[in-house]
Amino acid sequence: MKILYLNGPNLNLLGQREPQVYGRATLAEIEARVRAQAKKRKVVVDFRQSNLEGQLVSWIQEAKGKWDVIVLNAAAYTHTSIALRDAIAAAGVPTIEIHLSNVHAREDFRHKSLIAPVCLGQILGFGAESYLLALEAAVNVNKS
Repeated sequence: MKILYLNGPNLNLLGQREPQVYGRATLAEIEARVRAQAKKRKVVVDFRQSNLEGQLVSWIQEAKGKWDVIVLNAAAYTHTSIALRDAIAAAGVPTIEIHLSNVHAREDFRHKSLIAPVCLGQILGFGAESYLLALEAAVNVNKS
């Protein structure tokens, strides 16, 4: 099984950006935890991060036929990007939306996800653990 983790804008600043909201773990630390768990599960993972919406769209489009599942933390693009929503729908690769924080307990503008309707599901509010939960969800959903 192959899982592509895509990370959107500002996630390169994890560990230093609003740690009270996003935690103190860096994206590299989260990736290392996911890779260790993936190795135990015999799962191939790739981690990518971009602040550019178009780059994320390209990676989603390129995933078709190469990746079994996409785990996407679209960050702020979750609430604004019709382009990401359309790319997920067009690529047809099962996609799991994740967030470090509970977006429903935050500002009103974060309550609406434009990508949720084309994703398998959402995992949010568990900090770095959201990434590990997504790995387990991807493996288990892919078995069915």
